[in-house]
Amino acid sequence: MPGESPRTMTGAQSLVESLERVGVEVIFGIPGGAILPAYDPLYDSKIRHILVRHEQGAGHAAEGYAHVTGGVGVCMATSGPGATNLVTAIADAYMDSVPIVAITGQVASKSIGTDAFQEADIRGITFPITKHSFLITDPLEIPHAIAAAFHLARTGRPGPVLVDIAKDALSAQTEFVWPEELDLPGYHPVEKPHSKQIREAARLIAAAQRPVLYVGGGVNRARAWDGLAEMVKLTGIPVVTTLMARGAIPDSHELNMGMPGMHGSVAAVGALQRSDLLITLGARFDDRVTGKLDSFAPGAKVIHADIDPAEISKNRVADVPIVGDLAEVISDLNLALRDVDLPDYSAWVGYLQGLRTRYRVTEFEPTSDGLLSPEYVIKRIGEIAGPDATFVTGVGQHQMWAAHLLPHERPNRFLTSGGAGTMGYGVPAAMGAQVGLPGTVVWGIDGDGCFQMTNQELVTCSLEGIPIKIAVINNRSLGMVRQWQTLFYGERYSNTNLQSHRVPDFPKLAEAMGAVGLRAETPEEVDQVIKEAMAINDRPVVVEFVVHKDAMIWPMVAAGTSNDDIKIARDLAPAWEGEDL
Repeated sequence: MPGESPRTMTGAQSLVESLERVGVEVIFGIPGGAILPAYDPLYDSKIRHILVRHEQGAGHAAEGYAHVTGGVGVCMATSGPGATNLVTAIADAYMDSVPIVAITGQVASKSIGTDAFQEADIRGITFPITKHSFLITDPLEIPHAIAAAFHLARTGRPGPVLVDIAKDALSAQTEFVWPEELDLPGYHPVEKPHSKQIREAARLIAAAQRPVLYVGGGVNRARAWDGLAEMVKLTGIPVVTTLMARGAIPDSHELNMGMPGMHGSVAAVGALQRSDLLITLGARFDDRVTGKLDSFAPGAKVIHADIDPAEISKNRVADVPIVGDLAEVISDLNLALRDVDLPDYSAWVGYLQGLRTRYRVTEFEPTSDGLLSPEYVIKRIGEIAGPDATFVTGVGQHQMWAAHLLPHERPNRFLTSGGAGTMGYGVPAAMGAQVGLPGTVVWGIDGDGCFQMTNQELVTCSLEGIPIKIAVINNRSLGMVRQWQTLFYGERYSNTNLQSHRVPDFPKLAEAMGAVGLRAETPEEVDQVIKEAMAINDRPVVVEFVVHKDAMIWPMVAAGTSNDDIKIARDLAPAWEGEDL
């Protein structure tokens, strides 16, 4: 507090008090030698510590918690392997702009650089995948480092920050002095957009005949959904929402053309390709959206708004660059557009709605071998759980089906690993989401490959009373890789067959970890087990769905090819040429 007198305490006590001061309520972590001093005062703190089974799980859980709460997720680990086990989650958070703070113990300051037991240069290792990192050897620096870490993580473009603290700094006596203000030279994120750029953007929009709102995850990070809804209503411009922006505007909205990209809808991909203006809000022209970059949206001018100036014109040159917080940008742009006469977009909208009707992603064929269709299973989970549920996925085919088939009607209800594509994200991220949203329904949609990477966190959920529901879409293979082998490697299935028919037995494995285990193998059983899972709210549930292994995710734009080469089935592409706009 302002004007308070310094108090003497250990560095560890200073750390815990600092965490309390910045509002931390939950930490996901595992103790070990170098971080152990911090765990003693944590014993008396009101902060809830959730003892995970693997540090990667702690990192992904912190991501899930941050995503649903809008706050900063916190994970904690010891030095060496404890810290390096966090690296994947830190990289995932960096790619998807998730605000987390990772606190790691380090060997004693005099031992740094001597290859001491459990020493790793975690600051150097994570340098390319953090917004900033601190190495603390003086306990007096702990309060400022924690205050700065949380400020950095949540402001500007959100992201992960590492605080590495030497063991002797945690054990030593120090004076606790909370910083009344932060001195962060060179860190001045721009939040308010430049008015000239807003006016120029409005002018371009008024001149366009085929504009598209290309909405990325930045809109979700900025929690700018209301402004986006107002913009769509004000302008009548069609919208595409990237994987990280699903739910930013309801899928049921007549102007939402769905998700663009490698496995995007034909309507969304067509909207971008045939557009004459991309109004890009918090998206970064990722390769999975653009396909072959020099053939992407060839006739379009670009308005690009982002909080991170480094993203603007990185992949596609922007005609109108706008740096600022997306909530501010959208609000200002809405004000400017009220004073502009906009064209009639009905012909353009009708063309895209025609594509959406003709090439429905939600249509899928029944399987011929009697096994379940994975698309049917995921669609039924979404229909029974409803749009108020939170859905978390792993990575692969099930992720893409979930992106298309779940009811994305509410913002911030869909969590997935986008930029890094991290298998194993699903279970621990669902755990973190459930902790952040107690009393709500959280479904994890996972593949059998992903599930076997981090399912040990079900033990954490069982012991901590975290009642997540996990659907394991078991096709007994690494499905997305198998699809590529089918299409591009002559059906040579090298090391993608998991041979997992009852090995492991997923319901039994779930029961062994304190969860309820269920299985469905026929269409008649699907609704029954989903409803049974929905009725259990005192412990985690795992439902195995035994599905057809050769189902493929369509549409598809093969890597390195143009979006114009999108295929809606293995040997069938939509007829782009000759269609009237």
